[in-house]
Amino acid sequence: MRELIVYYSMTGNTEDTAGKIAAIRGADLLRIDPVKAYPDKGFIKFLWGGRSAVMAESPKLKPYEFDPDRYDRVIIGFPIWAGTFAPPVRTFVKENAEALKTKNTAVFACMGGSSAEKAFGKLAALMGRDSFDAQLVLTDPLIKKDEAGGERISEFCTALS
Repeated sequence: MRELIVYYSMTGNTEDTAGKIAAIRGADLLRIDPVKAYPDKGFIKFLWGGRSAVMAESPKLKPYEFDPDRYDRVIIGFPIWAGTFAPPVRTFVKENAEALKTKNTAVFACMGGSSAEKAFGKLAALMGRDSFDAQLVLTDPLIKKDEAGGERISEFCTALS
């Protein structure tokens, strides 16, 4: 089964996790980024990113290549912002809604707080799904380099088999 990991990462947590999953699964990677980058330091980071997430904004993305015919499964990764998925993911899902309807889909999230299940529910609703093939939640994996994170990644990858 051909797999693609589509992810947005601001601080590197989601990118690191995407790389680890790709290495285990043999998946391709597609990083998505907004044309106008979010501030990544200080209070403004939380203010601007959180407002954008709460308002369900869909920022314009930098050009990317996605050929849905090449993949059987799409794994979507993102940080949790204000109890939901980061806005660039909303844009990607909206731009590729028809193609994603026919794909097996799994999700993973990196967060500093909570609300991953709520975010997964919001993403499933946006995609018109009841559930995903598998879900993974990691709390600050670059800061908390614990064995449990590696074990959860392995379990997530096994669940996709």
